[in-house]
Amino acid sequence: MKLSKDVKVFAMLAGVFLLAYFVPFASLLVRRSGMEALLMVQEYARQHVLLCLVPALFIAGAISVFISQQSVIKYLGARANKVLAYGVASVSGAILAVCSCTVIPLFAGIYKRGAGLGPAIAFLYSGPAINVLAIVLTARVLGIELGLARAIGAVLFSIVIGLAMHFLFRKEEKEKLEASLALPEEKAGRPLWKTATYIAVMVGILIFANWGKPGTIEIRTTDGRTIAAARAGETDEAILYKPIAGGEGVLSISRSQVEKVTYARSIYASIYAARFVVAGALLLVLVGLLFLWFARPEVAEWGGSTWSFTKLILPYLLGGVLVAGFLLGRPGHPALVPPEWISRAVGGNSWAANAAASVAGALMYFATLTEIPILQGLMGAGMGNGPALALLLAGPALSLPSILVLGRVMGAKKTAAYVSLVVVAATLTGKVFGVIVGP
Repeated sequence: MKLSKDVKVFAMLAGVFLLAYFVPFASLLVRRSGMEALLMVQEYARQHVLLCLVPALFIAGAISVFISQQSVIKYLGARANKVLAYGVASVSGAILAVCSCTVIPLFAGIYKRGAGLGPAIAFLYSGPAINVLAIVLTARVLGIELGLARAIGAVLFSIVIGLAMHFLFRKEEKEKLEASLALPEEKAGRPLWKTATYIAVMVGILIFANWGKPGTIEIRTTDGRTIAAARAGETDEAILYKPIAGGEGVLSISRSQVEKVTYARSIYASIYAARFVVAGALLLVLVGLLFLWFARPEVAEWGGSTWSFTKLILPYLLGGVLVAGFLLGRPGHPALVPPEWISRAVGGNSWAANAAASVAGALMYFATLTEIPILQGLMGAGMGNGPALALLLAGPALSLPSILVLGRVMGAKKTAAYVSLVVVAATLTGKVFGVIVGP
């Protein structure tokens, strides 16, 4: 063991030395990429850690402490009803609407508590992929065909990839089943409905605190026009909008022409306006339930479990965001890898273009909804419909940061299999879609 630690220390020191010796830090490109990496970490910290990741870590800790292993095995384990287990896992994203990184603590919580690999993977994929607002915006901005294909593909992918992972690691799943049969009978304790209510309140806080911006907005221009549209991107001089009705293509409206932008009236927009009020009210309910139903040692154990997940996930997550920022930059801000390379690689509907889109999507980090304006720009640069769907199916569900963390949670072998399945399935689906609807 001592030798192993020394080898690790030596490898780390050697890596730092080689980095300092060979990387051309004087290069403008390298310095810009380094700044992009830091800015991407800052953006992630400001937009995702406090409202997304922290609640998810507390939920994962609560699952680990307050939900018995027998209960998880009963509903999501190898002995569970397959239709129910995969059905619930495959549509969970419609409720959670979280990004590829935020879903990992929730996945880790149920997986380490005894959930079967298949249902857990279905949940892992569907969490960020089946985002109702993102699918609606995809249909409005990029076309109804892409929106419908994304919705159907995301649900089917979660189930098919979950089943494939179960088949690939069926021996380990069989051993897990045999181990679960040897577990002692569950002792009578707090009623399940109390634990479920407590966790549901935390999930509610996660949902409402991160309620996405409404898709439809109303633009009032300086010449008196009012346009209902969905935002499709921006340039230095103008903002790009996709008209909801009464027009085709994309409107390019100069920033100086925009007098006022408001969200179109809807229940969704009303909830968005009151999201922090609702989340705050749920937080008060959570504190009340904590005092009413839980003893101090249980709360301390919950905190300890949450801290364990934090130590397991957060360093790799932030490190992955740093690397992704250095290589690919933020949307609209190029870094080490020129965006022209990606644009050229995903043109047309060849197998190579679909594969390139799937791999690029698996490595890039997409905050919720940012994939749509990125795709708008890529399609404007010649990206085909097939590669666009491939990126939509691989991108939101995977990213370089999430891949690094998954390797820590379930091991390199399972992570490599999961990533490969997503990339291959996205490539095949993109190719078929491109043949059906045309380039």
